[in-house]
Amino acid sequence: MKGDKRKEPGPDPEPAAPQQPTEEEEALIEFHRSYRELFEFFCNNTTIHGAIRLVCSQHNRMKTAFWAVLWLCTFGMMYWQFGLLFQEYFSYPVSLNINLNSDKLVFPAVSICTLNPYRYTEIKEELEELDRITEQTLFDLYKFNSSNTLVAPARGRRDLREALPHPLQRLPVSAPPHAARSARSATSSVRDNNPKVNRKDWKIGFQLCNQNKSDCFYQTYSSGVDAVREWYRFHYINILARRQDTSPSLEEDALGKFIFACRFNQVSCNEANYSHFHHPIYGNCYTFNDKNSSNLWMSSMPGVNHGLSLTLRTEQNDFIPLVSTVTGARVMVHGQNEPAFMDDGGFNLRPGVETSISMSKEAVDRLGDNYGDCTENGSEIPVENLYLTKYTQQVCIHSCFQESMIRECGCAYIFYPRPHNVDFCDYRKHDSWGYCYYKLQDAFSSDRLGCFTKCRKPCSVTMYKLSAGYSRWPSVTSQDWVFEMLSRQNNYTIKDKRNGVAKLNIFFKELNYKTNSESPSVTMVTLLSNLGGQWSLWFGSSVLSVVEMAELVFDLLAITFLMLIRRVRSRYWSPGRGGRAGQEVASASAPPLPSHFCPHPASPSSSLPGPAPAPALAAPPPAYATLGPPSSPSPSGSAAASNPAYTPEEA
Repeated sequence: MKGDKRKEPGPDPEPAAPQQPTEEEEALIEFHRSYRELFEFFCNNTTIHGAIRLVCSQHNRMKTAFWAVLWLCTFGMMYWQFGLLFQEYFSYPVSLNINLNSDKLVFPAVSICTLNPYRYTEIKEELEELDRITEQTLFDLYKFNSSNTLVAPARGRRDLREALPHPLQRLPVSAPPHAARSARSATSSVRDNNPKVNRKDWKIGFQLCNQNKSDCFYQTYSSGVDAVREWYRFHYINILARRQDTSPSLEEDALGKFIFACRFNQVSCNEANYSHFHHPIYGNCYTFNDKNSSNLWMSSMPGVNHGLSLTLRTEQNDFIPLVSTVTGARVMVHGQNEPAFMDDGGFNLRPGVETSISMSKEAVDRLGDNYGDCTENGSEIPVENLYLTKYTQQVCIHSCFQESMIRECGCAYIFYPRPHNVDFCDYRKHDSWGYCYYKLQDAFSSDRLGCFTKCRKPCSVTMYKLSAGYSRWPSVTSQDWVFEMLSRQNNYTIKDKRNGVAKLNIFFKELNYKTNSESPSVTMVTLLSNLGGQWSLWFGSSVLSVVEMAELVFDLLAITFLMLIRRVRSRYWSPGRGGRAGQEVASASAPPLPSHFCPHPASPSSSLPGPAPAPALAAPPPAYATLGPPSSPSPSGSAAASNPAYTPEEA
């Protein structure tokens, strides 16, 4: 034993037996000898509440069963809560944070259009043929003589019907069978043989066919005004496509003829504050305070006196009659680096009225990636940006439609930008583009093209909410001197005074702006905090208790592995290697464990040397025949058989 004094050797000293380890000595790695011992050690020493009850109540089976069931149910409830927490985390919920800020604001860009694409005298020769056919079409359909409206010279009517493709026609609408039968029975008379045509029973439209004329359909409208405008616009688009330059020549004083006065923050505007672009329908457009401006306008005070004030000419002299059917001006408020979609976000000004537009700014910041379906800059969107501006959802949608138009119809739609080496659609070059366009427009509206799916929302958006107020301008008492001053200052005589001018005021009603930002509702810190709260709720323990559980699992796996190795060695170890091999096989069935594997030994004498009983040995009898001489075995021989560390000389 450790600490005992070694005796002095005699004349014939016997070799000392190997010193056995004592209970005070500890090995580097220790394992328990059974699952029961491991479980008892864990329950006695763990910091998890309730585990010790499984050991303390071992003499009361009912209490043991109760605490075992309670312990397992508690574990089940805790891990069920864990599952809910992980499910919530991987659903990536967001929280909406609303902040109210107050600071100087950058004034947005303002685009204003004349509502007349071309001066009628400038494009009159190209529209001459279309106007003649339109005049006869209106006479044939409605018996309306439009010679005073369309000033094209008269021409024979028989040879006009074949001048342009896709003529406008009156199409009867067949009534349902039951409705038609009931109508005849209710008004049966001799006049039924030649009934009068009710204009509610027919529609106006024009026929469109594909390339080989195998499929045709009628583009119809219930309103004659809509039908004539759309038919005229369809032919007008083809005429514009043939022009070398779709933008008209801009006169030097074009801005002065359209905008009589311009002031921002009580300071007059200049040419550096605006840029020009042309729209095929809305005509010459001017954008104030866009990205190309030398200095962006800043609003330091709210109110009408600290915004943009414009006096506009709205008189319709020399307008195209069937294209410009609205008088006034078209206005849109948008961001500096965003194109002006006058069709989508614009509004019209009424002549003879002062329109005051008050604005409030609102910013939206969304989360992308797993938290939301938005894009930072549109770089991952599979649609080419044809506008070469900042990504917006409208830019992407219009670019997507133009790509589909080029791919399916072989030409570009004139209202959207076109790529290089692609022509605008014209039925003289692409005779079936109208058929393709209206089919594609129907697929676009129902999202069969996938444009609304491809084009995701931008993560950062700045919006301007508008509210309008209207008042008569100028008033009856002041109109004389106002019109006189405008005429002298701009060297322009207004014929129709009331319908010739309009006034526009755009301003911030307040400098407070709202920011709506998204943030993750459940972060990793929140998840760990919630998991710790659930663990403490059900077991009242901490992170170290989790380490104890991991240690228990490791010990279970280690003990299972060692038992499997012991079983394999006892079953498959080869006994035919001589006396030493047989001796190893005889002792392999129950190898003595060191004392440090047994925290509670069976008796104090187990550590003393000498012959010890070995009831656990289960080696077959033939194995004992190889352990000694043929003489009868002695007690020392049995001890040698039980402990291979001893030799016959020691016995």
